[in-house]
Amino acid sequence: MLNIAYIGFGKSTNRYHIPYVKERSEHFHISRIVAPHIDKRPSDRAKLEATGTVFSTDIQDIIADNTLDLVVVVTPAPTHFAVAKQLLAAGKNVLIDKPVVATVKEITELIDLAKQHNAFFMPFQNRRFDSDFITLQHVLAAGYIGRPIELELHMDHYRPNDAKQSGGVMETTWFDHGAHLVDQMVALFGKPQHVAYDLRVARDLSASLSDQFEVNLFYKDAFKATIQSSEITAVHYPKWILHGSKGSYIKYNIDQQEYDLKTGIMPGDTGFGIDAPQDYGKVTYYNQNNDRIEKIIPSINGDYGRVYDAVYETLVNHQDKLVSNEQLLTTISILEAGASAPSPHIVNFND
Repeated sequence: MLNIAYIGFGKSTNRYHIPYVKERSEHFHISRIVAPHIDKRPSDRAKLEATGTVFSTDIQDIIADNTLDLVVVVTPAPTHFAVAKQLLAAGKNVLIDKPVVATVKEITELIDLAKQHNAFFMPFQNRRFDSDFITLQHVLAAGYIGRPIELELHMDHYRPNDAKQSGGVMETTWFDHGAHLVDQMVALFGKPQHVAYDLRVARDLSASLSDQFEVNLFYKDAFKATIQSSEITAVHYPKWILHGSKGSYIKYNIDQQEYDLKTGIMPGDTGFGIDAPQDYGKVTYYNQNNDRIEKIIPSINGDYGRVYDAVYETLVNHQDKLVSNEQLLTTISILEAGASAPSPHIVNFND
């Protein structure tokens, strides 16, 4: 049994973390929650207090608690570096929401600090367990499309009135959505050779924060991955478009966990996170006899709680981390480079 503390008790903690941890009560107990405003969710707080969770407003309560096995940081992104640095310096194991930090300098300091104190440190990359991402991995592994040639990954919304007028780089769509999409590409294909960036302000032209991006990651063997996100797309692109030497795969719509959680359907509820058949992806390929085959690929169920399963395996059974330090460094370096110069621009990532 691992004792968890959360820093932050807002939407993300109560939507993407706690519901999944409750499904794993044999391995995890929520011991503490620290947040500046702990009375905003009285019903949720009461339920947790009934199981022994202690609420407070001072991070020192976590630092002083030697019974804790893991601290999960779910605070606003610009606070991540300072909070994580304080926890790691105290020798705490840290799981931290994305985007982790803004620069390679910051992430290198945190990784080195974790090593110095023999502490666990990893980002909460829950979208490695999106059903559509897991299913795409299956399509690639099965060899349906042959050698990958071109991949498009989209994360689109229609939020025309939510533009931020000002703020830091970690509050841009590039760092918010891009942190997930870049991590998925790094998890699949590793470090790219070159990256071409197009980050723009699309909703409110007087705003200073980019809210739309199209980024091309170029790999060896003539493979290119494109990640794109918009906050003003009324008709969405397919989530995944994959072309290869033998065929193509197209998948519309996002993981159903997202929709269910927003509706109030929780992990463990009947039908949670299950993709509707009309949303399954479709692969079209040519077999060895040059027959054209069209095949529906049922979605493999996703489960954001598998991040916690991976953390448990690392802390208890000493397995490798789900997100390696090398992958984390690569992701942050790609994110930072995208915001370091006016778009469009290209950055060389060859060592």
